[in-house]
Amino acid sequence: MDAGSTPPLRDVWYYALPSYRLKRGKTVAKTLLDEPVLIGRDRDGKAFALLDICPHRGIPLRFGTFDGREVECCYHGWRFDAAGTCTAIPSVVDKQQPDLSKVCVKSYPVEEVQGGIWIFFGTDPAAAPPVPVLPELEGQVPKMVKTMMFEGSIDHAVIGLVDPSHATFVHKAWFWRSTRSIRNKAKEFVTSDWGFTMKRHPPSSNSRAYRLLGPDRKTEIVFRLPGVRWEHIKAGRHVMCHLTTITPVTASTTEINHSVFWTQPWFTPFKPLFWPFVNAFLKQDRDVISRQQLGLKYDPQLLLMGDPDVQARWYLRLKNEFVRAKEEGRPFVNPIKPRVLEWRS
Repeated sequence: MDAGSTPPLRDVWYYALPSYRLKRGKTVAKTLLDEPVLIGRDRDGKAFALLDICPHRGIPLRFGTFDGREVECCYHGWRFDAAGTCTAIPSVVDKQQPDLSKVCVKSYPVEEVQGGIWIFFGTDPAAAPPVPVLPELEGQVPKMVKTMMFEGSIDHAVIGLVDPSHATFVHKAWFWRSTRSIRNKAKEFVTSDWGFTMKRHPPSSNSRAYRLLGPDRKTEIVFRLPGVRWEHIKAGRHVMCHLTTITPVTASTTEINHSVFWTQPWFTPFKPLFWPFVNAFLKQDRDVISRQQLGLKYDPQLLLMGDPDVQARWYLRLKNEFVRAKEEGRPFVNPIKPRVLEWRS
């Protein structure tokens, strides 16, 4: 494996931000895939996204105003609706007015699902991996969302996400596990839509946090392009789900959003107690990825060894197949085959 990463996929949906951070009649400016994006919610509650650049003189639209219907540029008052179509150019006299329907700001398809806002950066949303809907949580929104910026490309962030053996060393903590608890693991994996799935199984006995969920707990872990992973845990009649999404900001910066859902009513009052643990867990991942960049800048040849690194290989194969299928104008064919993976953690 080369230290350099390949460009992020574009014909896919990326998680942009949690729904609760986008208020009705307001906008949020972000950089995603090296593009400035203005995300808004109109007065009817519908989310939209525009390129954050006025086509007149290039000033970012975020410096203007939004009245719940139209974005107005701060420089010359050009106005644009939520679809990106220009609705007014105040400084041009009537007889010089152009056909405003031909004056546009680039707009992006937007979907809002289970408390998250997703943006599509390609040309054909219907042919892309769909925005995931977490099973048994339809219509629900996350109880907790943690956002963190990582130094590093999406490839290295995703490979860290699916790496099964780093937890013992990176996430050493009294509430999780220690290096003394390392043991053999064997998990069955199957092909799933646009990715792969670790089949439902009892959580490892050396992962202490699972014990809080009660007896009869089983977990399933799903990965899907471009960088979406969710762990679906069932404990009796209740469900907890951890959704992690990875979105490229620039070629060397990545945003991680970790959303936690649960149906156990007794968990909610204790939510403030969970925040430090979620924050500590993500900070450990962030710090190790940041340290990794110190070595990657020398462009070393990297080695992927044995079953612990098979999921990393799978991710790269999935991404390469996605690119090839687009270039060749054919359907995506999942290259992953079912198998049991073994490692120590």
